[in-house]
Amino acid sequence: MSIPLFLFFLLLSLLPPSFSQQSCANDIMPENKLYSLCNSLSQLSANLHWTYHPSNSTVDIAYRAPQTSDGWIAWALNPTGTGMNGAETIFAFHDSKGVMTTVTYPITYTNTTVRNSSLSFKIYSMSSQFSNNMMSIYATIELPNNKTKVNHVWQSSTIFRNGMPAGHATTGANLKSTATLDLLSGESSGSGNSRLHRKNTHGVLNAVSWGILMPIGAIIARYMRVFKSADPAWFYLHVACQCSAYIVGVAGWGTGLKLGSDSKGITYDTHRNIGITLFSLATLQVFALLLRPKKDHKYRLYWNIYHHVIGYTVIILSVINIFKGFDILDPEKKWKHAYIAIIVTLGGIAVVLEVITWGIVLNRKRSDSSDKSHRGTNGVNGLNGTNGYGARQHQMFTGLEMVFDRAVGFRFVAADLSVLCLLDILFSMLLHDYCIINGLRVSIIVYWLLLYVKLANFFIFYLYIEQYFSQSLGFFI
Repeated sequence: MSIPLFLFFLLLSLLPPSFSQQSCANDIMPENKLYSLCNSLSQLSANLHWTYHPSNSTVDIAYRAPQTSDGWIAWALNPTGTGMNGAETIFAFHDSKGVMTTVTYPITYTNTTVRNSSLSFKIYSMSSQFSNNMMSIYATIELPNNKTKVNHVWQSSTIFRNGMPAGHATTGANLKSTATLDLLSGESSGSGNSRLHRKNTHGVLNAVSWGILMPIGAIIARYMRVFKSADPAWFYLHVACQCSAYIVGVAGWGTGLKLGSDSKGITYDTHRNIGITLFSLATLQVFALLLRPKKDHKYRLYWNIYHHVIGYTVIILSVINIFKGFDILDPEKKWKHAYIAIIVTLGGIAVVLEVITWGIVLNRKRSDSSDKSHRGTNGVNGLNGTNGYGARQHQMFTGLEMVFDRAVGFRFVAADLSVLCLLDILFSMLLHDYCIINGLRVSIIVYWLLLYVKLANFFIFYLYIEQYFSQSLGFFI
């Protein structure tokens, strides 16, 4: 299996992470109290039990989660939205005397300092319990507006300030602990799933564009140009690859801006600043194509230096920011390991090609100097037998080099085209679900984007095949 196919199937083999849930049916309640329904929540190994009373629009709840004696747990309803902002919360923890206590407080992004305060709905009873590293909240509450489909949030931490809960982790399960619950059927759907899906989409778009396509485009430009048969196909392939990476990267950057605007109070300054810098530098690279001098222009050297410095800076910052994103999103380790494997593979390919291409370049220099020496000593046509034999031998060597050059160049271009096409397929599969979530308007933009990538791939393939066969026929005829 070729390396591009290996990279592609390595990406496809990464399935979305599954969540292991603890069975709520095994919970033993105090005084053998029974609840009509229960749900094993998807995050923090927590369980929720409840009994709905339609006659007075109340619900008895029991929220249970593993926690140490020096920590706290919380469960909340959000009558106005999803997530933490607006969550009407019940906290349970040990007070300064070591006694389990419960307090209530409505959380907002602008007011996160917990103190005992009333909620917007009535609480008829409330208590808490700690046993065997398991904390529980028991309460009977009035359902806001008698809605039986509610948005609920749950949380746990060990951070306190002035004896009150004061914050929690902002990665992994602590950011995913929100869902929509149907109190009648017991069905729970992660209201945070669409947000999590957007985070995953943001991560994959940026990893594929900035972290994979950009390095591949740089490899194409640095090494394919050495093979004469790949000229000028390497340039068009480089432009197609980098422009595709830029467009996909801008889509990923846009989803990041949207996530940031929807996450007031949660900021990742380093990740955000690097992302803005990447977008700015990459945009400069794209517009720099419009100012590219001709090869013989006196300023072409300075343009090349600028282009190379900015390009390699973008790639280095991209890889750094992708690992920053892994730390924020905190996915299963196989995603991070897979990306590391891809980067190491691309790095290995670059090292091998660096050695090969330097060998080709040095051999050509020796060959050119040898040609000049022969012409100076024996004349241009090589009239004596020895020089004639040497000329024929050199011509034979040159012919073999051309065959080898075209074969390697063709395999190189075909491999890179296969990467672009296969990543195009992966991109289509990934954005299919994203379009369903975000509606028709986004899907139209996405399909125009995919059409551009497909047309670019087919154009480069046609251009190179036409050039390859015209050169090959001319050489062998």
